[in-house]
Amino acid sequence: MMKKMIAMLLALVMALSMAGLVSAEEAAPAEEGGTPLVVAYSPFSAKFSPFYADTGYDQDAVELTQIQILTTDRSGGIIYNAIEGETVSYNGTDYLYKGPADISVVYDEATDTTKYTAKIRDDLLFSDGVPVTADDIIFTYYTYLDPTYVGSTTLSSYGILGLNEYQTQTTSEVYDKYAAMAEDIFAAGEDHEWSEADGWTQEQQDGFWALVKEGWMNDVQGIVDYVLANYMDYSEDYAGLTADEIAESDSKKVAFGMVMWGFGEIADGILTTGDGKTFDLATDEVTIEDYYNATYAAYEGDVEAYAATESADGTDVAGNAKLAFVMEYGPKDEAMGGAGVPNISGIKKLDDYTVEVTTAGYEAPAVYSILGIQITPMHYYGDADKYDYENNQFGFDFGDLSKQKSLIEHPMGAGPYKFISYENKVITYEANENYYKGEPKIKEIQFKETAAAEVATAVGTGEVDAGEMTGSKIRFEEVGTINGDGEITGPVITTSKVDNLGYGYIGMNADTVNVGGVADSAESKALRKALATVLAVYRDVAFDSYYGEAASVIQYPISNTSWAAPQATDEGYKLAFSVDPEGNDIYTADMTAEDKYAAALAASLKWFEAAGFTVEDGKVTAAPEGAKLDYEVIIPGDGTGDHPSYTVLTMARDAFEQIGITLTINDPADSNILWDALDAGTQELWCAAWGATIDPDMYQVYHSSGVVGEGGSDSNHYHIRDAELDNLIVEARKSDNQAYRKSLYKQCLDIIIDWAVEIPAYQRQNCIIFSTERINIDTLTPDITTFWGWMHDIELLEMN
Repeated sequence: MMKKMIAMLLALVMALSMAGLVSAEEAAPAEEGGTPLVVAYSPFSAKFSPFYADTGYDQDAVELTQIQILTTDRSGGIIYNAIEGETVSYNGTDYLYKGPADISVVYDEATDTTKYTAKIRDDLLFSDGVPVTADDIIFTYYTYLDPTYVGSTTLSSYGILGLNEYQTQTTSEVYDKYAAMAEDIFAAGEDHEWSEADGWTQEQQDGFWALVKEGWMNDVQGIVDYVLANYMDYSEDYAGLTADEIAESDSKKVAFGMVMWGFGEIADGILTTGDGKTFDLATDEVTIEDYYNATYAAYEGDVEAYAATESADGTDVAGNAKLAFVMEYGPKDEAMGGAGVPNISGIKKLDDYTVEVTTAGYEAPAVYSILGIQITPMHYYGDADKYDYENNQFGFDFGDLSKQKSLIEHPMGAGPYKFISYENKVITYEANENYYKGEPKIKEIQFKETAAAEVATAVGTGEVDAGEMTGSKIRFEEVGTINGDGEITGPVITTSKVDNLGYGYIGMNADTVNVGGVADSAESKALRKALATVLAVYRDVAFDSYYGEAASVIQYPISNTSWAAPQATDEGYKLAFSVDPEGNDIYTADMTAEDKYAAALAASLKWFEAAGFTVEDGKVTAAPEGAKLDYEVIIPGDGTGDHPSYTVLTMARDAFEQIGITLTINDPADSNILWDALDAGTQELWCAAWGATIDPDMYQVYHSSGVVGEGGSDSNHYHIRDAELDNLIVEARKSDNQAYRKSLYKQCLDIIIDWAVEIPAYQRQNCIIFSTERINIDTLTPDITTFWGWMHDIELLEMN
């Protein structure tokens, strides 16, 4: 849905599950027209912020409270004159689309710039009655574009004029000067004896290496955090410490991290570090600086060699230090006059209700990010006393987003509903009397967490009123039984099915599944292909068993709803992971399913050999340095295996066991275990799904700037860093020629498959079910589509 335009949001591959705070039939208050609409979801992460929500469920929770600038129709087309409205035909019916703002996108060939203009209605109010103005849009932009902001938007990836200067607080000339200076200081080396002929001061030299040390120590802390998240179960076996001892002591946490990463040994309670120091763990404190010293000694101060080999999340420690140096010393340059850069020149407030954003060049997806933002209340998320547009004050201090972060659990905006509370895993909303389309007819909505398997039963028994149901054979049969006539729409339940704007996948983290710590080597790719080949061969049987006709297997990591998705008739189209290391096809047309399973396993052995594993008598007997004979896959199946990809994993696990590889399936009851691992970058393999956007832009998910921990979108959970892929993604943005862009995206998809960090799984349908008995179905928004969800026009929805 267009409301998800800012980011492609990571979501469970399972459908949203729903149940009520109490049964819907019991929840009706005495007041007429006050029956709540009870809806439930898979677990929330409680990041209920328009700035920081990063799962589909948290984003949905926020969206009910917000409005965004951009309006789109049922086909995903942009409505440019939404204030007065535009009529667009869909499926033979004319629909009038209205929204909060008129927009325009104008490219100027002479200056090679594009202007994005938004003019909002002058009668918009936030839910607390405060008017919505251009100042709120300005505040929202500056929050997203603050250099300390880390979230799922790609807004900063577009060439907004003056953005780099603002974020670094230097002009481009000064930036280039200090970036070159940082390179020169780094090249001279830490032991360089400063002289006046160097072109920099002693203070600058010392300051640069202090920044390198700070970044190195932060990275070492990241290793400790990674070890604690992944190896605590093995603490007694590997470090001579119990889990309780480690958990209760920061010193022992560091010691544990050193031992598990090969920079220390523990014997009789004494830690001996890699640089020869000893610590009595009963009395001595082991600090992060001690760990840093051990790594520094091991790599003789070579920070690039350290980061390439040891960094838990692939952080470019030296690169980060160089950027920090520019931001530290650039603003102090005489050319800056000590004032820095006060604003982003490409963002202008034209009047009280109009804002203009100017970018360099033209990029096709930019409109969805630049004008797809939600308009956040500056007086709530910021500080009105710190806002003065004319004097370059934008509602908060530069680099300080503490106020925005402090409200992460309680959203507020101008949307149809007001967020009231999140208690006992239930979100409660009240109708917003100030909503510009009119106060919603349903006065209260509840979102409650529950298991996916209970959705149909809950709607049938009256526990809930609506829900997005997994479109599996079992669930359709269940709905048919509840309706009493075998149909999925009947007297008890009404079902709506549309193609899902997204797809399911099995992912691999290139930083944790590799050979020798080098994520992009031929050997590392071969290892991941060995795993992917076996996983891919079981997709057909697994998804047919789970979904039936409600889903299909996909061969590329892109939703089939996208115009950029490769088709079977396209030149170069291949089944995912269907060749061996010599490039030969694994399968033939006359193979049975069992033949294919055997062929996949045989090809997998060849890939393991190509990765440097020892293969003897049809079994893998030893792994090269940095690789293993066992890997873990996390699947969010509620701890019961209720997940489309679960059968893929169990069949692959049994196959791998035959050749000496262990695939451990971790199916936690709490799906936040997976999300936390993804946020930390500690996962090896996992199952999930992407919610896509109308434009197939790949920047957020696959560009190297988005790798978790790099300070970008934090959505590149695959940790794929490929310069060619980065260039293709950026190049595809610059054209509005769909055929040309599709050809570039095909090259991108081929690179992703070659890295083997993602196994395309399935394209499913969204199956939303409603209580025919308790909801007035005639008031539900008609013609629900991939781009037009059931919560559109929610202010018109009525209960029976």
